[in-house]
Amino acid sequence: MKLIIAEKPDQGRTLASVFGMKKREGFLEILPNNTFPDGAYVTWAVGHLTELASPEKYNASWKKWSLDSLPLIPSKFQYEVVKGKAKQYTIIKKLASDSSVDEIIHAGDAGREGELIIRNILRLTGCKKPMKRLWISSLTPKAIKEGFQNLLKENETRNLYFEAYTRACADWVVGMNASRLYTILLKNKGFADVFSVGRVQTPTLALIVKREMEIENFVSEPFWEVEAKFKIKGKGYTGKWEKEGESRIKTEELAKKIAVFCTDKPAEVSNIKAEKKEFLPPLFYNLSALQAEANRRFKFPPKKTLDVLQGLYQRGFVSYPRSDSRHVTPGEAAMFPAILEKLQQQSQYKEFFPLPIQSINHNKRYVNEKKVTDHYAIIPTEQVPNVDKLSGDERKLYDLLARTLIAAHFGKSVIEFTTITTLVDQRAEFISKGKVMVKEGWKKVLPQKDSDKEEILPQLEKGEHGTTVKVNTRESKTQPPKRYTEGQLITLMKTAGKHVEDKDLEKVLMKTEGLGTEATRAGIITMLKDRNYIEIRKNLVYATAKAKILVQSLGTVILASPGMTAKWEQRLKEIGEGQASPKQFMDATKKMVGHLVAETVKEAEAWSFDETVSNSFVPGKRKGKSGIRAIGTCKKCGGKIIDKGSFYGCSNYVKNQCSFTISKKILGVSMNQKILKELLSKGETEVMEFKGKDGNSFTAKLAWSEEEQKFKFLHAVR
Repeated sequence: MKLIIAEKPDQGRTLASVFGMKKREGFLEILPNNTFPDGAYVTWAVGHLTELASPEKYNASWKKWSLDSLPLIPSKFQYEVVKGKAKQYTIIKKLASDSSVDEIIHAGDAGREGELIIRNILRLTGCKKPMKRLWISSLTPKAIKEGFQNLLKENETRNLYFEAYTRACADWVVGMNASRLYTILLKNKGFADVFSVGRVQTPTLALIVKREMEIENFVSEPFWEVEAKFKIKGKGYTGKWEKEGESRIKTEELAKKIAVFCTDKPAEVSNIKAEKKEFLPPLFYNLSALQAEANRRFKFPPKKTLDVLQGLYQRGFVSYPRSDSRHVTPGEAAMFPAILEKLQQQSQYKEFFPLPIQSINHNKRYVNEKKVTDHYAIIPTEQVPNVDKLSGDERKLYDLLARTLIAAHFGKSVIEFTTITTLVDQRAEFISKGKVMVKEGWKKVLPQKDSDKEEILPQLEKGEHGTTVKVNTRESKTQPPKRYTEGQLITLMKTAGKHVEDKDLEKVLMKTEGLGTEATRAGIITMLKDRNYIEIRKNLVYATAKAKILVQSLGTVILASPGMTAKWEQRLKEIGEGQASPKQFMDATKKMVGHLVAETVKEAEAWSFDETVSNSFVPGKRKGKSGIRAIGTCKKCGGKIIDKGSFYGCSNYVKNQCSFTISKKILGVSMNQKILKELLSKGETEVMEFKGKDGNSFTAKLAWSEEEQKFKFLHAVR
C-alpha cells in the first residue's frame, strides 16, 4: 500500500477525490483501483509542520540575548514539530510506520518549499521507506491521474531539498545572529525594540528607506508654464510653450513676458507628426506579475493575491500559483480550445467569440517550452467554474486570468499619437499632443486604465493659419519621487538589480530574478508590515522611524546589499542543480556572520541618529508588557497620549471615549514627538512656520486652550 502525503488538507482531499475513498481521522483511505491496486492512504501536513529548533534547544545559555554568546552556530541543525501541530504529525508518523505501507508518495507543492516540508516530516519520523514524487502543475482530475501515472524518482528532486534545507539553515544563522546583534546594540542607544534582520527582508527594507529619504530630502522648486488656446479655420485646440524640448520656465516674470508677447498674435501650424504604435497582448502571468497587476487594478496586497490564488488552485480552477514562468508548453496550449469553449458559454465572455485568432499553439510569445521552468504560467485550467458563483475576490482574479487567455487570441492594438507644433508670430513654439485609437484589438477584452489626459486634436494641415485667442501662465512645483505602492514592492524585489551599481552583481540579480522567490516575496512584505518597519496607507508604502534607524545602523554592511542576496541565490540555485556543496555554502555563511558580529560591535560606538527620527521612534509591543510608551499627559482627561499610527491620541478612548487627538502633520509642519512633548508639558510650542489653506505662510505658536478645549494658533503673523 502507498502513503500519499500532501502539503495541505484541501490538497489531500482533492488528490483523493478522483478515486473512490473513505474518510478516516486525519487521513483518507483510497479504495483499490487501477492506479493503486492495493489502495492507498492520503494524509497531509498543515503547511510547515516542522521548524528549525530555537537557540535554547542547542544550548540553554543561548536563551538570554547577549553579545557574549554571539555568534550562535549550532554544530548540527535540528528540526522540531511546530507547537499546536503535534496531532497531525503523530498521524503521519503512525501511517508512515504502518507495516502495510511499502512506499511513500511525496505530494507536496511542486517547488522548493513543498520539497522541504514533506521530506523534513519524513526525516523527523525516521521513515526510511522508498519514496516517489508527485509533480503536477494543476489539481484537475486529469492532471492528478496523469501525475500518479508518471511519478518521479526520489533522487530526481533530492537536490531541490538540499537547496531548500540549506537556505533555511543559512537564514536561521543570519536571522538569529543579526537580529540579536542589532537589537542589543540599538537598545544600548535607547531604542528598546526587537530589530529583525534577514537575508531578504533587510536589503528590501534598505531600498524602501532609500526612497523614503529621497522623498524627505527633496527640495521642491517652483516653475511656470505657458499654455495657449488657438483657433485655426474654426477649429480650437490648446498647446504648451516649449523651447528646445523644455516647457518649464524658471521665473514668473519670463513666463508672463511670453504670455503677453503671444496674446492675439497670428498662429501657424508649422509641423504635424503622426506616429502609429502597435501594442501586443500581454504575456500570461507569473506570480510576481499577477501580484503587481492585482494591486494596481484591485488594490490587493500581494499576500491576499497569493491566498486567493491558492484557493482557486486547490479547487482545480487555475494552475500552480507560485510559478515564475510567463509561458506554457505545447501540451498545455493543446488544452486552450477546451478551456475557451467553456468560457464562451458564460455571459461575460460571449461578446469576444468567435475569436479573431483561432490558435496560438505556434506563437512563441506564449508557447515556448524553453522558457518554462519547473512550472508553466498561471492560467485557467480545463475545470472552468461558474465565474458568477465565485466569491468577489476570486471572481476578480479568475476573470483577469480568463480575459488574459482570451486576449492572447486577439490582434494587436494600434494607437496613433499626434504632435502638432504651432508657431506664434513666427517666433514662439507651442506643442500639442493627442492620441486616437486606430484599432482596439486585444484592449476590447482587457480594457486598460488610461491615465493619460491627452486631448483629441482636430484635423489640421501643415501651413494653416489662425489666431492665438487666449494665453495663460500656470505655476507648478517640481515633485519628489513617487512612493512605492504595495504591488510595486513585488516588482522592486524582482528587479532589484536595477538598484545596484556593480554591473556584475546586477547581472547576478537579473539571473536570479532579484530578492526572494515567487513563493516568498508576499510573505516578506507582510513581515515588514508586522514588524513595524513599513506602513501602508491608501496602498502607498511609508518607512517608519524604526526602519530608518535600522538601515542607518547597517550602513554599507553586506546585509543591506541586494548583491549579497544575489550571490546567495545564485549559489543556492547551483545546490539545487547539484553543482555546489551545501557544506561549503554553510561554512561561508558562518564565517560571514562571525565577521559581521565582530565588526558591528566596534562600529556601534560611533552610531548617532537624527533627532527627528529618534523622537519619532515608537517601541513595539512585547509579550507580558503593554509595549506602549506614553508621549505625554492628555489635556482633556489626564490619560496617556500615545502614537496611534497616522495620528496621536488618548489611551483612554476605549475606557471613557476621550476624543483628544492631534494630527502628525498640521499645515505643513510635521508634529514629531519632541514638539508634541513640549506642547503637552508647556501648553504651547515654540514659534513655527505654517502654511495656510490659501498657500501663504505664517508664523505662530500652537497652543492648547483650556477654555475652548482645543488647539489654537497664538501670535500669528502674516
